[in-house]
Amino acid sequence: MTSTGIERRRLLQASGAALLPLAAPRLARAASASTLRFVPQANLSSLDPVWTTAAVTITHGYCVFDTLYGVDGQMRPQPQMAAGASVSDDRLTWLITLRDGLRFHDGAPVRAQDCAASLLRWSKRDTFGQTLGAAVEAFEAADDRTIRIRLKRPFPRLLEAIGKPHSSPAFIMPERLAMTDPNKPVTEMVGSGPFRFVADEFVSGSRAVYARFDGYQPREGAPEWTAGGKQAHLDRLEWIVMPDPATAAGALQAGEIDWWEQALPDLVPTLTRRRGITVQRQDPYGFISHARFNHLQPPFNNVKLRRAVLSALRQEDYMQSIVGGDADSWKLCRAMFPCGLPDVTEAGVADMPQPTNLDAARAAVKASGYNGELAVVLNPADYPSISPHGLLTAELLRQLGLKVDLQEMDWGTVLQRRLSREPVEKGGWSVYHTNWPSVSIANPAMNATIRGQGSTGWTGWYESAEMERLTLQWLDAATPEDNRRLMDQIQRVAFDDVPSLPLGQYFSRTAFRDNVTGVLPGSAAFFWNVRKG
Repeated sequence: MTSTGIERRRLLQASGAALLPLAAPRLARAASASTLRFVPQANLSSLDPVWTTAAVTITHGYCVFDTLYGVDGQMRPQPQMAAGASVSDDRLTWLITLRDGLRFHDGAPVRAQDCAASLLRWSKRDTFGQTLGAAVEAFEAADDRTIRIRLKRPFPRLLEAIGKPHSSPAFIMPERLAMTDPNKPVTEMVGSGPFRFVADEFVSGSRAVYARFDGYQPREGAPEWTAGGKQAHLDRLEWIVMPDPATAAGALQAGEIDWWEQALPDLVPTLTRRRGITVQRQDPYGFISHARFNHLQPPFNNVKLRRAVLSALRQEDYMQSIVGGDADSWKLCRAMFPCGLPDVTEAGVADMPQPTNLDAARAAVKASGYNGELAVVLNPADYPSISPHGLLTAELLRQLGLKVDLQEMDWGTVLQRRLSREPVEKGGWSVYHTNWPSVSIANPAMNATIRGQGSTGWTGWYESAEMERLTLQWLDAATPEDNRRLMDQIQRVAFDDVPSLPLGQYFSRTAFRDNVTGVLPGSAAFFWNVRKG
């Protein structure tokens, strides 16, 4: 029994992840050797990977689109669509040259004009992109093959920004699509990536289909994360949505599917023992779970209340609710950045004491001035690595004396509802949960969970001029000592303001049939280099 009084078994049952008999569903037809059937971590409810940070949409994005720069396994930017880049002596003008032979799925050549428009739209949406955009005078085309970026001030991390692997990457679209209002999603999927999106076979909540793009021009060399030669060996990808983990596990064992993106930890031992199945860590850097507060509306526009909740939560409860007793699959990480990455210290140990008694936190709630306002917790019942967290938070808030409304829904609805800035009485929200690949929040500029950009930032709309000032200083830091000092200062502001609740760090496992080879580690499921025998 956890300190919040919720048993893991109840959590699994409530999220649809109970250990049911592993019976495989009957799918419509057997897949050929050139077709790979894949079960994503969630339903693909939004198609625009620049408009949303949803991980499943980013995975979709890597099928359809490509980026000017990617990263290798050490997170260093490497040319991808680009042949290379140069910067002027005054560091105010960057020139990026495109590789030969790049084409979009509709047959049109990739031009610098497409890239400039794509970078501009991305810079209006992405956290790191907004920081770069504030320093940019213009994204423009010097000629059809040369992108010119004119800066107002030097931005030494420019290639890191446009090459980051998550969330959202600077995907390149045709100019006509990149001209879409940044606040509206693009719905026509035309990219220059290794796979084409088969729009007439897409059914949200059921399936998505991709076909190999024979006109794709991969780089030479071995693939590594989002860089290198992205060779597409599969003719067709079929994504099959299976919200119930037991059903997905049964389908994998029966050979009805080939690859399950995130295997439920309770089922991993069974899959590991099963002949013909490989289970491996998906991302060596892991994931960070978060609870996100709405800073615009009561009750969590009250910083004292946010601090009280922070002092009461136990990361152990949250992590064990999704990974069970596998101690190697999670760790405490009382930090606002992923633990284990450079310059990251557990700065929040004193703020998050892992209490066994909630009396002090209840007293802090009363002292905060909380006045009985309703706290609405949005919870995706179809997302096994998130749904237990909504149950835990709702129970914790009740134990602290808050009035709580736990609202169960699917993940796609959460993604829509979290955009609302209305009071809870008008369809708004107070808190929801999510997770981030560690590499997506690895530094102050890209960490949307603590950026203080207010109305232009991530949902929840935390605003802090001090956080933004320190982030700009970090971008200009000249020495490793300055980096570490500023990271510590940024974490101190974050633990004082509590824009989000860090719930712990975990390492998911992916599972696939033994006739599937070439699966690469990464912060998303990458389908290049994959073969099916």
